[in-house]
Parts: sequence; structure tokens; C-alpha cells
Amino acid sequence: MSRRQHTLRTPVETRGIGLHSGEETRVRITPSPPNHGIEFVRTDIEDAPSVPASIEHQSPKDRRTRLIRGDVEVETVEHFLAAAKALGVDNLRVEMTGSEFPGIDGSALPFLDLLESGGLVEQRAEAKVLRLDEPIFVRDGNATLVALPTDKDCLTLQYVASFEEPGVDSGSYQFDITPETFRKEIAPARTFCLASEVEALQAMGLGKGATRENTVVLGDPDTKLRMKGEPVRHKMLDLLGDLSLLGSDLVAHVIATRSGHSTNAELVRRLLTIVKEKENAGLLQRDSGMDIRRILEQLPHRYPFLLIDRVIEVEGFSRAVGIKNVTINEPFFQGHFPQMPLMPGVLQLEAMAQLAGMLLLRKLEFSGKLAVLWSMDKVKLRGGVTPGDQLRLEVETVRIKGETIKVKGSGSVAGRPVCEADFMFTMIEA
Repeated sequence: MSRRQHTLRTPVETRGIGLHSGEETRVRITPSPPNHGIEFVRTDIEDAPSVPASIEHQSPKDRRTRLIRGDVEVETVEHFLAAAKALGVDNLRVEMTGSEFPGIDGSALPFLDLLESGGLVEQRAEAKVLRLDEPIFVRDGNATLVALPTDKDCLTLQYVASFEEPGVDSGSYQFDITPETFRKEIAPARTFCLASEVEALQAMGLGKGATRENTVVLGDPDTKLRMKGEPVRHKMLDLLGDLSLLGSDLVAHVIATRSGHSTNAELVRRLLTIVKEKENAGLLQRDSGMDIRRILEQLPHRYPFLLIDRVIEVEGFSRAVGIKNVTINEPFFQGHFPQMPLMPGVLQLEAMAQLAGMLLLRKLEFSGKLAVLWSMDKVKLRGGVTPGDQLRLEVETVRIKGETIKVKGSGSVAGRPVCEADFMFTMIEA
């Protein structure tokens, strides 16, 4: 399975009340370049950093999906993300005037229509795809999630529900996720709660924007369903939205039993570990990757001070992942130390700074400039890096203000953190 990335042809807008906050939020969705991903921007907060739709920014919250970056948060984004994932829309800038995404009718159907109204454009970059080749299992009390390898070239979702409310039918549904199947079988399903939960949820300050039209109350004789098994189908909708936080298409058969947002997130974190392992091995590269020839074209550094061997992922100018393969032939090992070779911590930081410089040069107005490092903060060296290690470096743009940029970086070896720091750069003429 392989496909090209997609974005919108033209911007689209909507507005609505948040299901939990009861507050109105206006949303404007615009196209983004290849490998940029989906990012949320709070336009009601001055100089707010964008919040990527990534499991690394997911934060637990009752009955909804919340993303946090620094002091900025967005929540109840799962219905929109499910629609984008079903359509194969990879790169979007989503501007919001409040913290909670509009609930509209409580389903994903309005967002499906909204995205399609803007038109979809195929981009040159290939989408990243994870084809599962071993089972992954998550359990939390009575809730379980199993992701299995599959012979199909798509994601298959199966949900087994068991509602304890008297008179509420449970059931099991299974669908191969395609745009057509999602629109017909899953997208129209509205959010729900049990009749026995209503008072407790209201006491918690939840559901301020809930109405009879956008929320199904199970166990209430006045409730009318849109479709058979609507609550079970909505659980599948939430699951797809949460799986989108992986940042990769998933080819697997996922079986969920009484699963919710917390177990969904744990499964995505375990899948992300597999994604990173495959990236490090060069088995999961996208067009965003850069080999050493492209690195030499962008960076002025040369032997023995070029400390990036490969860039395996770039998201616009907001995030990059690179690799430094550490060998005993490195000149610094001759004196640091002959009997116990260790990569100096300052060189680990230098490697992160070089990767950050490459990331910042992707911003159009910085073309032809140099990223000069002028301060480091919150530096931590957590473990040794020795010959034979593969140092995985990640950098993320935190704030851009004129010619001054703050970048957060970290390094790891085989999943073990070894270094981290906050960098400040100034862009100067080359």
C-alpha cells in the first residue's frame, strides 16, 4: 500500500458550539505543504505555538481527545481527525478561536463534507505507511485493544461493545476503512452517553453544549438513533481519530473491546515505537528524507564536523528527525577517551543544532541565510553514546519571532534518552 499525500485545494471555514464547553469556536482550515502534517493554531492566543496532531502531544482528558503544547491546548478534535484520516488528508493548518473544536451535530459527517467542499490536491510526497508485522496488545481493566497483521492493503476496524445500561443493545461491527465506507457506515454516528451518567457528567461541568440533536442518550426512551448500532459505530469513529495521531497510515486489523480514548492512545504510543524503529533502520522513509548529498547541499559543515548522516523525517519547518551513526573511526574518540570511547556531550548538542539549522532553512524567508546558535538552556546529558550506537535526533520549532527562533531538541539511542536542550538561533545573511 502506497499513496501520495494530500491537502486542501482552497481554505474552508466553519463554526459551532463545543460539546463540553458550550462555547462557540470559529475554525479556518487552510492547505499546508507536503510532510507538514495537521497542526492546530489558537488564533485567540498571541504568539501561540502550533499544536501538531501527534500522539506526542496527547494529554488525557475525560471523554475526549486533547492535545497540548506548552500552555496551549485544543480538545475534542477526534471527530475532525477521523474525517481527515478517512479521506487521506495529511497536511492542514487548522486555525481555532477557542480551545474546543465545534461539535456541530456530534458526528464526523459535517467535517467530511467540509473537507470535501474545499477540494483535495495530491502532493508529490509519499505518505508514510506502517504495515504491522507482529501483534500489539493493550489492556486496561475490561477494555482491550489488539492490532494484528493483515493480508489486506488497508486498515480494518472491529469494535465489540458491551453497554451495562438496561435496555441498551450492544453489538459488534467490522469495516475496512475507505472514504466510501467511512461516509456510509461510521461518519454519521453521533456522540453518546448513558442516561445514568447524565447528572454526574453535568456535575463535572461536561456536556454544556450537548443537545438532543448532537448527543445520543442511551437508555432514554425518547432517544432516536440515526442508524443501527450508532453508539458502537461512534466508538469506531473515535478510534480512527485517535489512530490518526500516529502520523502514519496503518495497515492492520484492529479489534477493540470496550476501548476508549486512553486505551486508544496507549496503542498509538506502542505503534509509534515500531514506527521509530523502522525509521532508524531506513525501512519507513518518506520523500521528506534527505541523504548525505542533500545534507551537504544545505549545511556548510564538512569533515570532521558534519554530524548528520541522514534526515528521515521533516514536517514543514516545525519538526525534523535525523540520524547520526557513531563509529569508532570518529576522530574525537582518539582522545575522548582511548580506554573508554564516549561521544562528547557538546557534539551531541552540535548534531542537534545542525539538524535544527536544516529545519529552519526550509522556511522561505530564511533561504540563503545561516542559523547561528547563540544560547542553550535546559541542557541535560542523560547517557553515554559509544561506537556502534545510532543517535536519533529530534528537533521541534517552538517559537519564531522575526529573525530569532527557539527550538527544542532531544537525542536517544535505541529508545533510551541521552541528551536534550532548548536552543536559540539568529538567522543572519550567509
